[in-house]
Amino acid sequence: MTKRILKGAYSRRKVLKGGAAVAGALAMPAVISSKALASSGEINILMWSDYLPETFLKTFQDGTGIKVNYTGIGSNEEIINKMKATKGRGFDIVSPTNNRSLQWGPLEILQPFDMSKVDIDKVNPAMAKIGSTEWAFTEGDIYWVPHIWGTEGIAWRTDMFTPGGELPSYGDVWKEENAGKTMGRGHSMMLGAGLYMETIGDLEPGSVWKAYESPEAMQPIWTKITEWCVARKGNVKLIWNDADTQKNGLLNEGVIVGQTWDGPPLALKNDGEPVMYAAPVEGAMAWVDGMAIPTGAENIDAIYEFLKYAYTPEYAGEAIDHHGYNSPVLGADKFAGETYAKNFAEAYPGDALANLNPWPAEPQWYADARTEFVNKFLSA
Repeated sequence: MTKRILKGAYSRRKVLKGGAAVAGALAMPAVISSKALASSGEINILMWSDYLPETFLKTFQDGTGIKVNYTGIGSNEEIINKMKATKGRGFDIVSPTNNRSLQWGPLEILQPFDMSKVDIDKVNPAMAKIGSTEWAFTEGDIYWVPHIWGTEGIAWRTDMFTPGGELPSYGDVWKEENAGKTMGRGHSMMLGAGLYMETIGDLEPGSVWKAYESPEAMQPIWTKITEWCVARKGNVKLIWNDADTQKNGLLNEGVIVGQTWDGPPLALKNDGEPVMYAAPVEGAMAWVDGMAIPTGAENIDAIYEFLKYAYTPEYAGEAIDHHGYNSPVLGADKFAGETYAKNFAEAYPGDALANLNPWPAEPQWYADARTEFVNKFLSA
């Protein structure tokens, strides 16, 4: 995904957040069809583990009669591997991240949406465009639509850690003064380390993004990143792989600062815990998770009812109020409440939105090579 596309998306989001208001009780939306209301069918969803709050699921199930079988996951690799193993069978909706299109396309285990049944005009146009550009595997078809967007940045315990500047840094995870009290996810904390290394002169500026250009460009850059991280691995207490692990690290494992997604720490903050999240000075990593239909999907009518519901502002707004991420649905934040708006403003102060780092599209060669580097770090 290009920076131009994401900048447009986030600028629009910044405008939307200003109108946030507390949502009242949710009425059943007019978009739910009489056919769905009479349904006793099911839908099988493979999605990130904290994206469908119980309130969201209950209202959908009560309003449509469709039972949701929800399998939570914690990584794109898990989604891809499950779908490869079953040859596209077993689930009706899966949730790949926007930058994984180059890995999904060649697998041929997704089917295109019937866009006449998708209210795509209800979502941010810049994010919707990702589906018609990066996920248009066959001419005129769209294989991905946006669902949730967010960032990866820095979270910390406000009672145990104070950033050294106005914003935290990816480097805080690796510093000696925080040794034994930090956490991160293998591949992304190494990328964050690379961005930090650029600021202290250990890598040339722009190296992290240059590594996406070719295997030849990646090799020396990630070799340096891996050596740097291995030398400081002892400072890292916890390697996380999903939302619950992030929350547990901050609450129960003695972590005072970590590189995390935005949703888990903001959910803790909403619960009154002494936790903060913000874009780091190097720029938060931005992503858009979407929805796609595997070739073996069986409950087609239920898929489109779920999409109608997901693109209803009232319900999208209630969901982000619970899980702490953000919605591409226009006007959703008006139903998320004042706390959500406050969290958003504090997470992205000043020019933080303008400095977001959209996660580049990842070719399979890059993903394979990165896995080798990450394994060297994790096994060191």
